[in-house]
Amino acid sequence: MDSGLKGRVALVAGSSQGLGRAAAFALAAEGVHVALCARNASALEQVGSGIRSRFGVQVHHENFDVRDTTALKRFVENAGQIFGRIDICVTNAGGPPAKPFLATTEEEWDDAFVLNLRSAAAFSRAVIPFMQREKWGRIIMISSITVRQPQPQLVLSNAVRAGVMGLVRSLANEFGKDGILVNNVAPGYTATDRLLELAAHGAAISGRSEKEIEQGWIDQIPLGRLGKPEELADAIVWLASDRASFVTGQTILVDGGMYKGL
Repeated sequence: MDSGLKGRVALVAGSSQGLGRAAAFALAAEGVHVALCARNASALEQVGSGIRSRFGVQVHHENFDVRDTTALKRFVENAGQIFGRIDICVTNAGGPPAKPFLATTEEEWDDAFVLNLRSAAAFSRAVIPFMQREKWGRIIMISSITVRQPQPQLVLSNAVRAGVMGLVRSLANEFGKDGILVNNVAPGYTATDRLLELAAHGAAISGRSEKEIEQGWIDQIPLGRLGKPEELADAIVWLASDRASFVTGQTILVDGGMYKGL
């Protein structure tokens, strides 16, 4: 099935590992040129080299923290100059620390906002003018199942990531006339380094083993297993493709059926 993406240009944030890395590889497999960013320079270089050698697409990468809005804007401008266009933007950032509400600090709330919501808004503000020129664009935000079903010990993520849904709907309404589609993918428990961190935290506060913590998550998933980063990446490719040209303002859960609402 032709995705219609060959020759497009995508920015993928947090692409040195996990969900962002999987998204970068999946888009490159469709013939998309990619601009990658993450904090870890050496890991990012390895991802870029792997994509070049495997798919033969153009790759640009810069290492910085998405909380640095000046560096973020510079990255977008550099990518626009190198490729001449920006068609797809995948926003992504690591989650805030896991802890109960009364253990959180004011600084952690500020940081969670900047990391998980403000960075998504900053990317959107920077890429939309490029998309408006082409009358075509896809902004796809990676959030979490917490936007629909809050999780224990994740109050920072539960609260701040929900704002991503409001941003997605607002941008979809405002820029649909420009041919720009804006959607959100919300993964459930997926086998990434972030999940290992959450398992270690859960084990530390509960006295259970990390394996028991993981099994507790699996028991909540009707499919009976953790998700794979590649499965979320496939949803991103679909949302970016011509096959999803009438889908905007939506939150797509990739959770194995974990969400219990209607």
